[in-house]
Amino acid sequence: MGGTDGDAADVEYGMDDVPPAGRSVLLGVQHYLTMIGSTIAVPLVLATAMGMPDAATARLVGTFFVVSGVATLAQTTVGNRYPLVQGASFAILAPALAIVGVVGANGGNWEVMIVELQGAMIVAGIFQVAVGYLGLFGRVKRLLSPVVIAPVIALIGLSLFDAPQITNPESQSVWLLLLTVGSIVAFSQYLGGRHRVFKLYPVLLGLAIAWVAAAALSVAGVVPASSPAFVDLGSVPEAPAVQPIRPLQWGLPRFTPAFAVGMVAGVVASMIESFGDYYAVARISGEDAPSAGRINEGLGMEGVGNVVAGIMGTGNGSTSYSENIGAIGITSVASRYVVQIGAGVMVVAGFVGYVGRLVTTIPDPIVGGLFVVMFAQIIGVGLSQLEYVDLTDNRNVFVVGMTLLSGLSVPTLVNNVAGDEGAAAIQAALADVPVAGVVLGTEPVAQTVFVVGTTGIAVGGLVGFVLDTTISGEPASRGLTAWRERTESSDDFESFRDRYLPSATDGEAKGD
Repeated sequence: MGGTDGDAADVEYGMDDVPPAGRSVLLGVQHYLTMIGSTIAVPLVLATAMGMPDAATARLVGTFFVVSGVATLAQTTVGNRYPLVQGASFAILAPALAIVGVVGANGGNWEVMIVELQGAMIVAGIFQVAVGYLGLFGRVKRLLSPVVIAPVIALIGLSLFDAPQITNPESQSVWLLLLTVGSIVAFSQYLGGRHRVFKLYPVLLGLAIAWVAAAALSVAGVVPASSPAFVDLGSVPEAPAVQPIRPLQWGLPRFTPAFAVGMVAGVVASMIESFGDYYAVARISGEDAPSAGRINEGLGMEGVGNVVAGIMGTGNGSTSYSENIGAIGITSVASRYVVQIGAGVMVVAGFVGYVGRLVTTIPDPIVGGLFVVMFAQIIGVGLSQLEYVDLTDNRNVFVVGMTLLSGLSVPTLVNNVAGDEGAAAIQAALADVPVAGVVLGTEPVAQTVFVVGTTGIAVGGLVGFVLDTTISGEPASRGLTAWRERTESSDDFESFRDRYLPSATDGEAKGD
């Protein structure tokens, strides 16, 4: 499969390229460092909500590392084989916290909470496996045009603009954030042509400069311990050299139907995000748009990753990371081999307590700086898809605008209605709906509305899809004609089953 839109010339290493081993290790670590904020933030949020002790929290963080590495290796070798890092999902975090709240209200401790999360995650993962391998999302693909996909990809970045690492004044240090952003921008945009090192490692260099500066000033006493820019290196030696991570380490999962329904809603939102991620990574890697077969394999494998996450006991699932896509755009490195090397490093790091503790010393302002650059790159990639659309057609402009606005405003509305009560407040509000309130005001419906309604990509995608498929428009004007010419053929993607289990797919038609 090769790119046909001219983007491939901008990629230093394409998806099938294999850089030298030493370079691949550095590039792989760089990919993972771009999403380290999310990989740490999700388990820390869960651990705090559950009241986990410090030792268990450290092991939970390590478990996230291991699951991320295993899921990434599976996706890049057996799944859709895109250079996508797999990791914790914020879409799944919402129902996870709701489950924790319910269990806590009924007197359950963190040990009960985590096994309830495991059971719900396993059920939701099995659901996603079925959706992916039955090809349901692949069929929807035929109806989608760049009019919808472009703003949905942009929403991946836009919906994260208010991440606390960026906007929370209590965890922000402006000078450190600007140093991080400025360093990455300088290496990637201004100095990239001066030396290959600057072009390949702008994120790694920018993070290192900011981290070393903050650490040096912290040790010298210039940055006080109360500052968000403080680096606590003294906590690293206190970590265990090796921490045990194994399946069912917290106990046997519990399967509560209402919790499973809420988690399935989170997985649905996560799938919509991943759908947009597949288009974004193909675009930024200089490749043709994904075929239905590749989308199905990717979503199915993410479902497998969610089941693994449930068995290992992360309390959260596994999904494609948008930050990783932004890193490809900044570094021009789209090699799946590089991502696989990074995944291997991540698995090993999960078992080494020192590594996890060292990574947690990265201050929030540095993570915020990484987010600013990555999310900006994703927004730009999304909007670039509009080159196929006739923007002189008011119909297309309207759909794009409605998709963006709904994806940004509806989650804010739902969050405002929910307040601190979360899905419970939504349930109460839906119960007041005339006639249908009895049906709508149930816990499963409220959980679904809360999770999907607070996920900008899901809301924008649904609104855009309905408008784009119901308002009349010419295929050429919507960008469908040009896009179909730039979509890989179903024969270009050979799945794991095609290669090693031909009897399983013989005679089946693969949609493109």
